[in-house]
Amino acid sequence: MNAGEVKALLESKIEGCQVYADGEGCNFQLVVVSDQFEGLNTVKRQQLVYSHLQDAISSGAIHAVTMKTYTLAQYSQL
Repeated sequence: MNAGEVKALLESKIEGCQVYADGEGCNFQLVVVSDQFEGLNTVKRQQLVYSHLQDAISSGAIHAVTMKTYTLAQYSQL
């Protein structure tokens, strides 16, 4: 799996999100921006993202993921 595939997967599963993915092999760094995160704490946000990556993690296509999650408003203030 490559960073483009991870980006496409998440953007197809989380409505209205923007994903910035980096990495290669099975280790990825993600920035995920979505208003779906509004009102969710950090753990809940990560759980939402991981729920869509679970098949790839289980198969070994993804081994390690680090992520930062933001709402659109939070991301625009960076």
